[in-house]
Amino acid sequence: MKFAVPTYQGKLCAHFGHCEAFALIDAEENGTIMNETYVNPPPHEPGLLPAWLSQKGVNCVIAGGMGSRAQQLFAEKGVKVIAGAEGEYPREVVGQYLKGILQTGAKTCDH
Repeated sequence: MKFAVPTYQGKLCAHFGHCEAFALIDAEENGTIMNETYVNPPPHEPGLLPAWLSQKGVNCVIAGGMGSRAQQLFAEKGVKVIAGAEGEYPREVVGQYLKGILQTGAKTCDH
């Protein structure tokens, strides 16, 4: 399974569409992290990131805040979205999700 986590300075970013980089994390369903790389996103345009991450093979996005349109576009591509995630480091956030203990709060941005 391939996860994308939006980051700012290596930590979970509160706003999906304006992150500095995405942590792309390959993980086994048992929670084993196989690989973690960081990629810079293309310039922000509404609707661009869901297609871009889907082309990179992402199956699941774990984000802080995310607008409803982005969530809809991911759903259309078959990419699962976990919005409202709380945590710091992408590897830990993915591990908590796989263990079923990831804390989540507000799920969308107001725009």
